Amino acid sequence: MRGRRRLQLAAILVLLIAYAALAHYGNSVAKTRDLAVALALAPVLMIGLLLIWRGLPRWAVLPAGAGTALLLHHYWPLLEKNFPLVYLLQESGFYSLMAVSFGQSLRGHRVAVCTQLADKLHGPLSPQEVLYTRRVTAVWALFFVLITAATFGLYCCAPLRIWSLFANFCVIPLMGLLFVAEYAVRRRALPQGQRRGILAAVKVYFARSTRAS
Repeated sequence: MRGRRRLQLAAILVLLIAYAALAHYGNSVAKTRDLAVALALAPVLMIGLLLIWRGLPRWAVLPAGAGTALLLHHYWPLLEKNFPLVYLLQESGFYSLMAVSFGQSLRGHRVAVCTQLADKLHGPLSPQEVLYTRRVTAVWALFFVLITAATFGLYCCAPLRIWSLFANFCVIPLMGLLFVAEYAVRRRALPQGQRRGILAAVKVYFARSTRAS
């Protein structure tokens, strides 16, 4: 069982690295604009097609997919001319949505995102754990705000190659560092709490998101 999970994680890691490398290559080499646009649109199209498959009657899926293909064919030359902007909107859009999602969960008496995850993993939570997880949620919201700002700032002020390096090879390692730093702080702040790993929290988050959709 553990060997299978390790293989799955290794496959995901290889796919992420390959995607980042291809995206950076597409953004850095002018002759690969088709590749750059395709990679920028791929995650959005995958999510959109999944939503179409789940949200529309089966008879409407094919016309919706055909309509999407026609729109892409019509606007493809425009997308090629502005391929860095397409990738920027994809990247910054995701980070902005994450910032809003984490930030809104802190409003009023709502349950913070990290509190929900912790409760799913080993609830019910003590008042100290609820306070701690709300603070962690605020940290993640701020992190995604800063990443969004850095993405826009580098796009406007730095060469395209530098911006692409940051977007493709720096953001995920920074997220990993934040996970590790939070775990180290948690060991000191909640010495008696249960300490399941990062991957367990990620698994719970995506399982909850899948049920919600």
